[in-house]
Amino acid sequence: MTAEIRKGRAKGSKSAAVSAASEVQDGAGGPGNFPIVGIGASAGGLAAIEAFFAAMPRDKTIGVAFVLVQHLSPDHKSILIDLVKRYTGMPVFLVEDGMKVQTDCIYVIPPNRDMALLNGKLQLLEPGAPRGLRLPIDFFFRSLAQDRKERAICIVLSGTGTDGSLGLKVVKGEGGMAMAQTLDSAAYDGMPRSAILTGVVDYVLPPAKMPEQLIAYVARAFRSRPQEVVSPQPAATDFLQKIFLLLRTRTTHDFSLYKRNTVQRRVERRMAVAQIERIEDYVHYLRDTPLEVDTLFRELLIGVTGFFRDPQAFESLREHVIGPHLSDASRESMRIWVPGCSTGEEAYSIAILVREHPDQQKKSTPVQIFATDIDIVSIERARAGVYPDSIAADVSTERLDRFFTRDESSYRIHKDIRDMVVFAKQDVLKDPPFSKLDLITCRNLLIYLDAEAQKMILPMFHYALNRNGHLLLGNSETVGEFSDLFAAVDKKWKLYRQEGAASIRPQRGIYLPPLAPAAPARWNHPKLDSAQPVAVRDLAEQALLEGYIPSSVLINSESQVLYIHGRTGKYLEPPSGDASLNLLTMARDGIRMELAAAVRTAVVQKVPVRYDGLKVKSNGNTSIVNLIVQPVTKPDAALGLLMVIFEDVTPPLPGRWKRRPSPRAIRSAASPRWNGNCAPRKSTSRPPSRNSRLPTRNSGPPMKRRNRRTKSCNPPTRSSRPPGKSCSRSTRSC
Repeated sequence: MTAEIRKGRAKGSKSAAVSAASEVQDGAGGPGNFPIVGIGASAGGLAAIEAFFAAMPRDKTIGVAFVLVQHLSPDHKSILIDLVKRYTGMPVFLVEDGMKVQTDCIYVIPPNRDMALLNGKLQLLEPGAPRGLRLPIDFFFRSLAQDRKERAICIVLSGTGTDGSLGLKVVKGEGGMAMAQTLDSAAYDGMPRSAILTGVVDYVLPPAKMPEQLIAYVARAFRSRPQEVVSPQPAATDFLQKIFLLLRTRTTHDFSLYKRNTVQRRVERRMAVAQIERIEDYVHYLRDTPLEVDTLFRELLIGVTGFFRDPQAFESLREHVIGPHLSDASRESMRIWVPGCSTGEEAYSIAILVREHPDQQKKSTPVQIFATDIDIVSIERARAGVYPDSIAADVSTERLDRFFTRDESSYRIHKDIRDMVVFAKQDVLKDPPFSKLDLITCRNLLIYLDAEAQKMILPMFHYALNRNGHLLLGNSETVGEFSDLFAAVDKKWKLYRQEGAASIRPQRGIYLPPLAPAAPARWNHPKLDSAQPVAVRDLAEQALLEGYIPSSVLINSESQVLYIHGRTGKYLEPPSGDASLNLLTMARDGIRMELAAAVRTAVVQKVPVRYDGLKVKSNGNTSIVNLIVQPVTKPDAALGLLMVIFEDVTPPLPGRWKRRPSPRAIRSAASPRWNGNCAPRKSTSRPPSRNSRLPTRNSGPPMKRRNRRTKSCNPPTRSSRPPGKSCSRSTRSC
């Protein structure tokens, strides 16, 4: 770290941080809006709590309150109060129903109770689940986040299971701070391990080190600073632009269209975690520390998600959309898009609703669910479909038994549900949308975007939906000025129906590439490095946007697959044995030889190559496909790559003549095959074979050719074959 950054960090000792923290209540938050620290512990937690409060300065005003939530036996009196009193000078209380929380006090949950925070008061409730299935830490953390927002702080200590991890994510989603105990210092590491695996914990420390870091964070995050900056100063705005630039350089994503207040609060919170006072010092820190850029990127993406979040919204979805659609016998399929899917809970919730519908079990309507996000880490977790056992608070026991498999301290969603959802990395602000959709669920994404970004996204949603398709937004979101495009179906739960004429495809946002583009030479290497997928997606989509492209694959000159678009299962199949991304080894019978020849010709001659009417065998069925291999010419970084395109062909009616030409090199679609004098155009590729000019069965009319005897342009007929030759029906050649 540079000397300049060190100057920006606090230079005082623990006592200096404590004295600074005493100003918290007099800051912008005002009296009564102080930070509250929720501490969750279970097995082995007594030793951790003892070490935590033993390291807390005695007889010092810290400006926060502590609430201890521990898994307690309902039949035994807790010794936690007596234990804590030995190590702190703060008052310690056993919580009573409706008790108001005060600063510099410690509150302990009583046995056999759940506890929540509402308007600064602690509310006790009868347990809602039997012992062993209760999640009191998650329950309290969620209420803490809703009541204190960015002034919520949660700490997860030793314990078995995963209680606390989901509530911790909610705290982070509201802008709060999270700590977890180091695994080697925990008697039981189940709870802290699950918290750390969320990827959003700010500090991982042994309990004895936590108080010092906590006090320093509180002093910097809440001492005498405005809570919301409505009009940032010009200097601060300039530094925010530099932060956007560093984020774009590192991640390729542009956050300049996110709400400034939201971004600034997240930046200030990261500055407090890193103990940096000035924003200009934080910019230097970002420039010199790529890991911090990644952390800030994840901070900006944190959203609140979960299975069946707002259950009544899902009931409205079932009643107005999923039920009528699946019950309609005239509908052949259903397509759903979940942008901003995070770790996949919402997409899987919709898949479960579809699977539960009675008509779906009888008719089995094909349902495709596309779930996208810009965070590849979240996408990978969503694909895995493994969630902590604390999801039992959101998913009914019946659904857990039917759609999940229990695995120690986690639940894995069944494969048939996972197969219904296709997860992909996508940025709705710059990437092309899905189309012909029946439903889009975009909940709590628009609240993070400014008005300009929303004006880009909502018309795009209208374009992507089928006529009378539906859009589901979050509780705090509306269609705003686009009420002429969407009619309210359920105003309370923000369910809308597409209306109006079909939109013209909206312009995508200007794509700003990374400032340090990758060298083109790497595309010729058969193996992909970890940085390639983002660039490969950009290259593939730019090629796809040149026009309508059906199922296709982007490959390099060595036939290594770089990107797959659409459903290619009918044409490609992973081979048995060692995993391989070589397209030729994945090709099914019927196209393998032609594919190899086409790739070789396209690489050598730099021209598109086409095979028509190939028969592909897949799962006992035979499909007809046109195969096209064309070099990618734009952008320059993609030179040397090939796009392999699979065009489905409708099977011809029996008895009609069909023409099956031999492989040929083709130029652009604008070039005519024949000129006005019936002379074939010049071509640099091998001319068609003799057999390709004879009639074969085709779904279209035979192409005109030059008759050698009459020198006229007429369709070939049986009478035009050379004298003395007979035509074989089996080979259709003379």
